[in-house]
Amino acid sequence: AGTPFWKLVLKQFDDLLVKILIAAALVSFILALINGETGLTAFLEPSVILLILAANAAVGIITETNAEKALKELRAYQADIATVLRNGCFSILKATELVPGDIVEVSVGCKIPADMRMIEMLSSQLRVDQAILTGESCSVAKELESSITTKAVYQDKTNILFSGTVVVAGRARAVVVGVGANTAMGSIRDSMMQTDDEATPLKKKLDEFGTFLAKVIAGICVLVWIVNIGHFRDPAHGGFVRGAIHYFKIAVALAVAAIPEGLPAVVTTCLALGTKRMARLNAIVRSLPSVETLGCTTVICSDKTGTLTTNMMSVSKICVVHSIHTGNVISEYNVTGTTYAPEGIIFDLSGMQIEIPAQLPCLLHIAMCSALCNESVLQYNPDKGNYEKIGESTEVALRVLAEKVGLPGFDSMPSALHMLSKHERASYCNHYWENQFKKVSVLEFSRDRKLMSVLCSRKQMVIMFSKGAPENIISRCTNILCNDDGSIAPLTANIRAELESRFHSFAGKETLRCLALALKQMPTGQQTLSFGDENDLTFIGLVGMLDPPREEVRSAILSCMTAGIRVIVVTGDNKSTAESLCRKIGAFDDFVDFVGHSYTASEFEELPALQQSAALQRMALFTRVEPSHKRMLVEALQRQNEVVAMTGDGVNDAPALKKADIGIAMGSGTAVAKSASDMVLADDNFASIVAAVAEGRAIYNNTKQFIRYMISSNIGEVVCIFVAAVLGIPDTLAPVQLLWVNLVTDGLPATAIGFNKQDSDVMRVKPREVNEAVVTGWLFFRYLVIGAYVGLATVAGFIWWFVYSDSGPKLPYSELMNFDTCSTRETIYPCSIFEDRHPSTVSMTVLVVVEMFNSLNNLSENQSLLVIPPWSNLWLVASIILTMLLHILILYVPPLSILFSVTPLSWAEWTVVLYLSFPVIIIDEVLKFFSRNSVGLRLYYRFRRADLLPKRELRDK
Repeated sequence: AGTPFWKLVLKQFDDLLVKILIAAALVSFILALINGETGLTAFLEPSVILLILAANAAVGIITETNAEKALKELRAYQADIATVLRNGCFSILKATELVPGDIVEVSVGCKIPADMRMIEMLSSQLRVDQAILTGESCSVAKELESSITTKAVYQDKTNILFSGTVVVAGRARAVVVGVGANTAMGSIRDSMMQTDDEATPLKKKLDEFGTFLAKVIAGICVLVWIVNIGHFRDPAHGGFVRGAIHYFKIAVALAVAAIPEGLPAVVTTCLALGTKRMARLNAIVRSLPSVETLGCTTVICSDKTGTLTTNMMSVSKICVVHSIHTGNVISEYNVTGTTYAPEGIIFDLSGMQIEIPAQLPCLLHIAMCSALCNESVLQYNPDKGNYEKIGESTEVALRVLAEKVGLPGFDSMPSALHMLSKHERASYCNHYWENQFKKVSVLEFSRDRKLMSVLCSRKQMVIMFSKGAPENIISRCTNILCNDDGSIAPLTANIRAELESRFHSFAGKETLRCLALALKQMPTGQQTLSFGDENDLTFIGLVGMLDPPREEVRSAILSCMTAGIRVIVVTGDNKSTAESLCRKIGAFDDFVDFVGHSYTASEFEELPALQQSAALQRMALFTRVEPSHKRMLVEALQRQNEVVAMTGDGVNDAPALKKADIGIAMGSGTAVAKSASDMVLADDNFASIVAAVAEGRAIYNNTKQFIRYMISSNIGEVVCIFVAAVLGIPDTLAPVQLLWVNLVTDGLPATAIGFNKQDSDVMRVKPREVNEAVVTGWLFFRYLVIGAYVGLATVAGFIWWFVYSDSGPKLPYSELMNFDTCSTRETIYPCSIFEDRHPSTVSMTVLVVVEMFNSLNNLSENQSLLVIPPWSNLWLVASIILTMLLHILILYVPPLSILFSVTPLSWAEWTVVLYLSFPVIIIDEVLKFFSRNSVGLRLYYRFRRADLLPKRELRDK
């Protein structure tokens, strides 16, 4: 159950700035009552303040409920089903309804619904993939006999099926022995359910900043009040106490002006928008603070399998015997395609595309053998829009190869296949072969023979197809199939040696997993196979397959390097396979070889401590890794003050994910890994991590932008009131007007700044320090300059109307300074002129318009408006238009203009407003120019010692 609604509402008001505002509202209400005002005016200010707060709270509540909903969805995805014996027949139930003692049937592709003990085997063997529990990718054969090992670990318990693991071969029945929390998975999952909320580092900084602001503001308010003590006796106020109260109201208005009400809400909104955008990039963020930590990541430790690679085995090379008569005995082919999609082209070594592969006898027979000697299933999943496997990945790779080869006898074959729907296309050619040949008998794969065979009949022919480890198949072959004419020739010692050398280069230099395929003509009418039949085979071909690197990984790794982020590839694979994969990716080209950059876990552990820390700084590849090593790696890197992102998918990766600054779980991984992580990659893709880092940096920059925008606008309001008080001219802005300006300028554009596009160089700068303050010295200097200009422009608009405006009284400046004694002196103008609503309307409009221009300055921290034009953020343009419309509405619609004590402006007055407002863009462009060049940096380092924000301690997780 989520947090109750009333708690959420109260939580929104639990903020120092908000409390100050509520106090200000109460004070202004009491003052209004003391002054004997009734009706609208008494309630106006307090109600405007409360309206602003209510709007704020609403935004906060909406974002928080959204976040909770997203978390709920993550938990829900655990529902599974089971085939259970109930009332004498098997029926399909939810896994949650199982009880100990239930008898369940499992088969290939099943996710095991509970911990169960095997009771009946329905096929020659049952193999289960327990990787999510143990991290071992090899499937485990299950048997009925109980294991006799003492202190058995999960891998030893060969008669138990564990909840959450997946069957990769065979069928069996088993009896449930444990459900829910009493399973091997459940015991791990329980500890994950208690998650605690922690304030995001940014929020902590902003709270500190808010407290700091509140103190400064209190000081300024008292100051304004004291500066004006001389004016308390002014006849205009009617008495000393009334005067004191009047200036107290102005001090309160100042407090309201200086407090950025929208800040907490805008920050939450910005983070929430960011998480939505990340979800579109397939990175689902589970905790808001991690969005921002992502921006400071310095090292990404990435799993190889599935993250850098597609985790979809694909045949990439084929080797067949061309002909025994010509010079070149052997031909090789390359096959493209990195997924299970039946799309890929076959090339010969010279790079020529083979138009109709099925016309070549060996390729045709390879396709037949791949389709028939195969227990796996390849299907299209329309929901996810991709092709999926059931069974062993090497077998699925052969299925896909059969699809790529196509069918014989159709000239328009390749294009005809494109006409099929994806669902039909997935196994079209495989089904064709399965219909042509009837499977009569199967000899399953066994460890000692290392091959499997199927007996098939077609019309009157009976053929046995075999596939298996190349050394075992080649040694049992006596003939070969020639690719040029389809003839069968005897296998000579030369050709055998040539084939073996090709196999060793595939397996050694190229680190491919190899399988050899063979066939044998059998006597008509044979119905069964025995092991003795697997001799005198005819060799068809050799296929080499690999887990192919994802196409987008190379550019992702390169962009990490330019962004100052190191990538360490972490894998359980052996060193040579991993190194050859890194070469294939091509992002590690700057290493001549991997000496000093590549370590196995045991090599690394044997190094002395000093060498270990040196090795860590150069490491790019960490192989033969077990989950415990992952945690060790994270801790070692954190000791060097790195901010570490670590990927993982198995249950046993959870400790490392929890320890890392950013734990990244795979969408295909286990629920346990997900709940220990900060972020889930829906598509398991490394490139998504990099996109998420860029997004994290952009979000942080945007947060900085709107803090900057709000602060410079608030500094402007404070300067304006302060300067007016010091100069002794009439009040430029009434409290209600200040509130209006705050609501309009701070609210809409500030939120829209959260939609800024990423800076073009967001991935070209080094990661920022974790403890860097949000507002550093040079930036604060920039705020002050802009703020001061905003304030002075506002006062200038006010004075202009009195002194220079054609429609104004054209007073000498000294008269304006001494306005408070007007009623006691002889003057050439009526005293009521100081009550005129024009001047304050002009300054209020200047304030609004200058803020609109200033919001354009905040499209980017340092990039010029010429580089990032206003229309790059249409939300901002829209919010500026909306704000101006609202402002014009209160100027020109009678009841509103009376409410806010403003008055319509003439065209001449509008032009002056624009003249006073526009320079803010020019000033900031100059400051940005300095920022981009060295002056800003030098100042930045000089100021940096005295950061304005309290630094937060490195957060320890």
